[in-house]
Amino acid sequence: MVSDEAKGQVVAERKSFLLRIDREVLEAVQRWANDDLRSLNGQIEFLLRRALRDTGRAKKGEKKETG
Repeated sequence: MVSDEAKGQVVAERKSFLLRIDREVLEAVQRWANDDLRSLNGQIEFLLRRALRDTGRAKKGEKKETG
């Protein structure tokens, strides 16, 4: 098996954190994630990256979102 780094892909460092969120918001984001065939975590990261990009707060060269 070839590692991601050996394939030329850089693996981003991930940090864990606790998120307190309203139940209805969480359920809505979970449904959206299911519709987009993403994990809940992936959907939250997708939404945050899009918000950062749309408000001009993403760093130059940020990984492009998929989907």
